[in-house]
Amino acid sequence: MNISYNWLKRYLKTDLSAEEMATILTDIGLEVESFEKIESIRGGLAGVVVGEVLTCTDHPDSDHLHLTTVDVGGEAPLQIVCGAPNCRQGLKVLCATVGAVLYPNGGEEEFKIKRSKIRGVESLGMLCAEDELGIGASHEGIMELPADAKVGQPAREYLKLEDDYVIGIGLTPNRIDAASHIGVARDLAAYLKSQGKPVELQWPDVSAFAVDNRDLKIDVQVKNSEAAPRYAGVTVKNCKIGPSPEWMQNCLRAAGITPKNNLVDITNFVLFELGQPLHAFDAAKIDGSRIVVRTCEEGTPFVTLDGVERKLTANDLMICSAAKPMCIAGVYGGLDSGVSDTTTDVFIESAYFNPVWVRKTAKRFGLNTDSSFRFERGVDPDIQVYALKRAALLMKELAGGEIASEITDICSAPIEKFKVELDIKRVNSLIGKEIPADTIRTILGALDIKIEAEEGDLWRVAVPPYRVDVTREADLVEEILRIYGYNNIPVPSHVNSALSYAPKPDRNKLMNLAADFLTANGFTEIMSNSLSKAAYYEGLTSYKPEHCVKILNPLSNDLNVMRQTLLFNMLEAVQLNANHRNGDLKLYEFGNCYFYDATAATPEEPLKAYSEQFRLAIAVTGIAAPLSWNRKPEQASFFTLRAIAEKLLRRFGLDLYTLKSESLRSDLYGDALSFSLNDKARELVQMGVVSSKLRKAFDLKQDVYYLEMDFGALIKATRKNKVTAKELSKFPEVKRDLALLIDKEVTFSALRDIAFAAERKLLKRVSLFDVYEGDKLPEGKKSYALSFVLEDKTQTLTDKMIEQAMANLTAQFERKAGAQVRA
Repeated sequence: MNISYNWLKRYLKTDLSAEEMATILTDIGLEVESFEKIESIRGGLAGVVVGEVLTCTDHPDSDHLHLTTVDVGGEAPLQIVCGAPNCRQGLKVLCATVGAVLYPNGGEEEFKIKRSKIRGVESLGMLCAEDELGIGASHEGIMELPADAKVGQPAREYLKLEDDYVIGIGLTPNRIDAASHIGVARDLAAYLKSQGKPVELQWPDVSAFAVDNRDLKIDVQVKNSEAAPRYAGVTVKNCKIGPSPEWMQNCLRAAGITPKNNLVDITNFVLFELGQPLHAFDAAKIDGSRIVVRTCEEGTPFVTLDGVERKLTANDLMICSAAKPMCIAGVYGGLDSGVSDTTTDVFIESAYFNPVWVRKTAKRFGLNTDSSFRFERGVDPDIQVYALKRAALLMKELAGGEIASEITDICSAPIEKFKVELDIKRVNSLIGKEIPADTIRTILGALDIKIEAEEGDLWRVAVPPYRVDVTREADLVEEILRIYGYNNIPVPSHVNSALSYAPKPDRNKLMNLAADFLTANGFTEIMSNSLSKAAYYEGLTSYKPEHCVKILNPLSNDLNVMRQTLLFNMLEAVQLNANHRNGDLKLYEFGNCYFYDATAATPEEPLKAYSEQFRLAIAVTGIAAPLSWNRKPEQASFFTLRAIAEKLLRRFGLDLYTLKSESLRSDLYGDALSFSLNDKARELVQMGVVSSKLRKAFDLKQDVYYLEMDFGALIKATRKNKVTAKELSKFPEVKRDLALLIDKEVTFSALRDIAFAAERKLLKRVSLFDVYEGDKLPEGKKSYALSFVLEDKTQTLTDKMIEQAMANLTAQFERKAGAQVRA
């Protein structure tokens, strides 16, 4: 949103500089993203002054040049050679002195005035024509000034040139009320008032509005009041199409709009002035002098202003004449009904359209206009008539029109103000500083928030309906703090706090625990959007499309559902990095996943159909360990991921080997495992290599190893764990190795369970350090080499005790797993 500094000052009389204004806007929540100086004439005509031709004689060596002396207010007149046919003694002119830089015809190429000789005669400047100064197109002769022009006055002052500053504001989606110059001026006025400065927001005066005649009445009928809660209009006749005045063109250019003609420019001007979109119809093209706001039959063809024929649906609200559609309501005009060079009579539309209807239609047709941008987010439902009066008066002033009808205003159901209770004590508690009640009253009043009742510290306030983002007490506190100024809240040098006892781990603390561990191991955290595209889930069985939580009013087709898994966000991040030749990645992300299950809902509790899970995703791809002089690069693998999972879970008091594991069949993975706390518990972790089909869909050449963890379930499991302390053993550990020949289906997890069940007292740890599968082994067999750590906390282990323990383990492996001891 571009804001013109000069335009803004029409409504707010202040001595603030543009730079000061930009700083304040950022401080009050309207973040300034760009700041640009706009010169009305490039270069500002520096070095160009008003001069008077004292003498004008023929050049001694030319039949068309003149030799002049010109008074420019200096110590002595300047000798200047001029070729203009209208040059003569006594003429007041604009003279470019030596050193001045001009941009002829307002172009990019500069022309610098230098001391020079023309046909042997020295010339110390140039007498300028309009096109040479960049202020017009005439080159018939030098520009002639009135006789009372003051000699020596800078051209900038004489022509009353005024530079402007364009302040680019990054509007957040909830602040559509600030998408106009009045809206921004209102916030600035509120801030200045809170600082004790006597400023008032000056709205354009429309009190002169009056009907000149009633010769051009257009009947209006609204057939769909849900989609068009308010529709207003007025006619203006005998308009003369022409260019807008320079001041209006400058305003529109600063806002990023190219001027077209006075009628169209006026509607655009009011849009950026008040934030209310208008549409001007050529009254001669309204069949039957009748406007009907309705939907059309499915498939009705309609040609928009861009010349494209579009097929309408029964859900597209249209502005129609008695015979045909003329405009897509709130979105785009029609080719055959708009203002043209031959238009004399217009019908001006000013409406409040249902944001959902406008959004769906704009999205369906892929149209994003200044009007739809505002209607989609909710314009002021009380400003339609005022905007009509403003536009009609401007057309009367700038196009010579006559107001030819009363204002038609059809309002089916006025939108009421939001009623909110505000506790002043809570305001001060949340802000951290006691703000005087009078200051709060001033801020709320300047923001059009009316205090209807005060009962001690409890206030009842009415919020104007154009502030769609202010609906509760916390929103009011934010508004007060925003205008009061975050910088005015002191930060104490010493903070006194008491540490509270937390018997259960806090989610944020556990997140930090996991994040610190992953970051220390070379991982980078990413943050992605909870919104995703439905296309990702088409054809999946792991996450079915019907379980997606759909967005009723999506921002785009790429953000039309809530995600069911973090995988696709992760693959998008991997793809982005891979496209920038950064293929060695270790990433993680925390985030909610959302699910819809219609069978879970009941008539009493329909929201039971919706659920969410808080999850942690981890991905590795490419080189897992960086290059180093003392080791070879290590390619990422499934075991890289598993090692991280094992260490991470250990930090939460869980052992990956004690979890129930099984092979996971999923269309998201090639090979994968899932882990749960027990047979009855829901899945805690799944990990594996992303399927080649998914990699192909994201154009990824190398394997991606991915893990997704139900972090909410992990937190619950962690809360059940008790912190225990163990005394260090005074007696040494003993290590023994064992090689077993087993069936390929037997897992290390199963062997580990057998070992601890067989030797509960002495066995401290068991680990797998070698796996062998090859031709030298019988078919269907593999070899595992296990390492056992034995320890007795009461005595030193003897050889007999060790042999007995190992014999017991071997016997159990043979009996329960069908293992054979390899020599």
